[in-house]
Amino acid sequence: MYNKLQGNKMNTEKFTGKAQDYVEARPSYPDEAIEYIYKLAPPKAVFADIGAGTGKLTELLARYGNEIFAVEPNIDMREHLTSVCKLLMNIEIIEGTAENTTLSDHSIDVILCAQALGWFNLDAFKNECYRIGKPGAIVISIYNKMPGDNSIPANNRLTTPRATEMFFKNPVIREFPNPVFYTKERWLQYNVSVSDSPQPSDVGYNAHINEIFDHENEKGLIRKEIVTSIYSERLD
Repeated sequence: MYNKLQGNKMNTEKFTGKAQDYVEARPSYPDEAIEYIYKLAPPKAVFADIGAGTGKLTELLARYGNEIFAVEPNIDMREHLTSVCKLLMNIEIIEGTAENTTLSDHSIDVILCAQALGWFNLDAFKNECYRIGKPGAIVISIYNKMPGDNSIPANNRLTTPRATEMFFKNPVIREFPNPVFYTKERWLQYNVSVSDSPQPSDVGYNAHINEIFDHENEKGLIRKEIVTSIYSERLD
């Protein structure tokens, strides 16, 4: 096993204290997107879900029975991941980073990251993909695009869409509709779950978030026409 645990500690701690809100409010992924991922994979493929978070993607992938390594550096996220996956015997949860997963050399057929690529050191992650990937392994970035969200993160990090565009050279791109409805409570939780979002204890937080909800809701619900994007490319 590759035993170094490195990576950007500031990034790995960004979601500390946000895991429960992430579980309850972040959108999942449509069945059609998961089916598409499996069509890209070889038979009996071994998967690595890098930056697995609370297991939103991991749990869906596991339904097909393939062996899955779920790599997550943040302890709060990993505790929820463990809880979600405790009955799924085909998942092994790994404490590691995108840049140093601790996975064995040339052991993985499909390397995935969901909502996470913007947090990675792209060059180091690409090197890690070549290290852990089998010959011809496929790398996939999957993320949910919230309509109208063109904000720049407060710490000027790369957004996941921008990081995805930079990381891949000639990807195959597919998109799947994934509409989501938010109650007021769930909308508040969604905003708390965003890494760069202020906390509810911050001055003016509730007034700002409530103003958005009050402006956009219809009959107590906000509908967001989210689209799930999948970028895929084989290692050359």
